[in-house]
Amino acid sequence: MSQTKLHVKQGDNVKIISGKDKGKEGKILEAYPNSSRVLVEGINMVKKHAKPSQSNPQGGILNQEAAIHVSNVMPIDPKSGEPTRVGYKVENGKKVRIAKKSGESLDK
Repeated sequence: MSQTKLHVKQGDNVKIISGKDKGKEGKILEAYPNSSRVLVEGINMVKKHAKPSQSNPQGGILNQEAAIHVSNVMPIDPKSGEPTRVGYKVENGKKVRIAKKSGESLDK
């Protein structure tokens, strides 16, 4: 599988634009560029059946996030708080991501 360049990265606040969690917002916990997927906090919760182990002696059913496709998320504009597309600009010799709606930088 080919590795793709994602328009979002770990730590970004994003809004879900399609799927069962459409309209919800969350922070990206992990990004998986090889499979074009991201793990968003509190989004796409699934039940995982866990066998008893050293760290979880009880076992049982756990709730945890599952990865969703990167095309289903949009970064949130830091100025307006609305979802925005991503553009790129070179500032001081560095390529930075900017929000198309306000022109504000998305990189801290």
